[in-house]
Amino acid sequence: MKHKWRFIVIISMIGLFALYLVYNYGKLMLTGRLPPASSQSVGYTDRGAILDRNGRFLAIQTRLADISVWRPSINDVTVLADELAPILEQSPGEILERINSSPSNFVYVKKQVEDSTVVKINEALEQGKIRGVTVNPIVGRVYPEKNLASQIIGFVGIENSGLGGIEYAFDDVLAGKDNNGRGSQVVLTIDSNVQYILERIAAQTMYETNAEAIVLMAMDPRSGDILGSASLPDFDPNNIQTSSDEGRMDRPVILAYEPGSVFKVFSLAALVDSGAISANSVFTCNGVYERVTNRGERIAINCLGAHGRVTAREIIIHSCNAGAAYASDRLGNNALYELLRDFGFGSRTGAGNPGETAGFLRQPDRWSDRSKPTIVIGQEIAVSAMQMIQAASAIANDGVFVPPKIISRIISADGRTIRTWEGGERRRILKAETARAMRAYMIDTTSSIGTGWRAAVEDLSLAVKTGTAQIIDPVTRAYSNTDFIASCIALLPAESPSLILYLAIMKPKGEILGGRIAAPAIREAAESLIDYLGIPRGRNPQITHSSQVNINATGLPAIRDQVPDFSGLAKRIVLPLLSRNDINVEIRGDGWVSRQYPPPGTPITPGMVIVLELE
Repeated sequence: MKHKWRFIVIISMIGLFALYLVYNYGKLMLTGRLPPASSQSVGYTDRGAILDRNGRFLAIQTRLADISVWRPSINDVTVLADELAPILEQSPGEILERINSSPSNFVYVKKQVEDSTVVKINEALEQGKIRGVTVNPIVGRVYPEKNLASQIIGFVGIENSGLGGIEYAFDDVLAGKDNNGRGSQVVLTIDSNVQYILERIAAQTMYETNAEAIVLMAMDPRSGDILGSASLPDFDPNNIQTSSDEGRMDRPVILAYEPGSVFKVFSLAALVDSGAISANSVFTCNGVYERVTNRGERIAINCLGAHGRVTAREIIIHSCNAGAAYASDRLGNNALYELLRDFGFGSRTGAGNPGETAGFLRQPDRWSDRSKPTIVIGQEIAVSAMQMIQAASAIANDGVFVPPKIISRIISADGRTIRTWEGGERRRILKAETARAMRAYMIDTTSSIGTGWRAAVEDLSLAVKTGTAQIIDPVTRAYSNTDFIASCIALLPAESPSLILYLAIMKPKGEILGGRIAAPAIREAAESLIDYLGIPRGRNPQITHSSQVNINATGLPAIRDQVPDFSGLAKRIVLPLLSRNDINVEIRGDGWVSRQYPPPGTPITPGMVIVLELE
């Protein structure tokens, strides 16, 4: 009996508890009321920054918040709107409209507000003025340089996950997926100043030519570092909702197109290096290349003029289609294909950008009788701008091919360099004398008789090749009579290049020849970057002295056990600190060091971060 009574009591308690739950659930369903909400917090992930090669921030994390209301908890929506209006910098009517028009009881009144607004909201909540309001902390992404290098950097979505560019390709690294949400920093090879110069010139060229799009790139052929990569039109990743597919396209790596006559630099180099032709081989250009195949098919490739007797040198200087086509007859299909593959055509460069195209280079067994003479003049092959600048590295480096890279290094959340980007494999693909001969021919292209004379720079030799490529009409599947790509490539200084520039103008209106509209823009880019990068030129004074000259100059202080005082030092003096492996140095701004952290005298520890702010 005793056990039976205990059983009845337990069952009764369970029944009463169940009735209590049912009652409260029913009340909630009927009234829609929840307990008053206040500021809530969620866990943050520290997404790493994206920086340029000099430590300038291109993408940084900031803490924001979404402000929402739960309508059943609001006593008077009009009063609430009046209280929120000055805090959210909105009109009371706008807030009322948003709350009253929502079909849901949960309503966002403003998204992505800054910390200063959150502080005001929390103060009002503590004072009981805005019952029903909730602060929902989120992580935001800010791009301080706006459109600068936007397609390279990319953008993030609402959940702060990468959706384009480096933000997408290195999402796990930046988000700290393997480090409890403490993201690492990605340092690019891009120099923001170089990027700005290229984008300015690209914008000017786009305006002057009324082009559909522009690509302008700069690379150091010795390291493969991409110093700048302009692509217009572009977009502002801070306002992704206003961007277009065209603006977000990273054309230098995604867009594949026929390169036109600029390609002759690489096809002629392959023919010379293979021994199929020599510097003294002579071909006759009567204005057209003509050949009749074994099947009786007549092949004809027109030239811009009748250039007469031409060697490899004249083929490059005059951009002679017929001469290049006749030269190609001396090398087999398979051999030419393999040599062009050595230049990287038909394969992705692996520079670090997502969505990269491999271009288009068919296997020789799929070539027609017309393919070989057509390919050597830059048709029947599709390339990316990144592939073009990569191939030029072999011409610049005396035959050594250096793949490009857009990533410099990865720095962990605690300031350690955890990976240095080495880039692809360097390898010799040309004899040194072949590369030097091609540069000599390209120097002559800037003479008064060459197609690239408008690219010539005073007191500095440039190795230049221009091009004008036809574009296939997607409707007729034949070459368009109105759409072209004008281009120009330059290696400088020509004797020992430390910079490669490549420009492609997509569908210009009016003038279309690369020598006329692309070469002048290359000259302007060269003039600006020669001065900025400190490339020696003839008009720079060369000081000689018969005796010894003593110069009192402020140098970089030695770093031993303590952090030295860097104040007042110029940027050029502290830049070598970026190459140190024992510490990590961030240089922010331009000019001279005005502030530093940690202060002078702080003990040096391995992997520590030293921040230098310049003004």
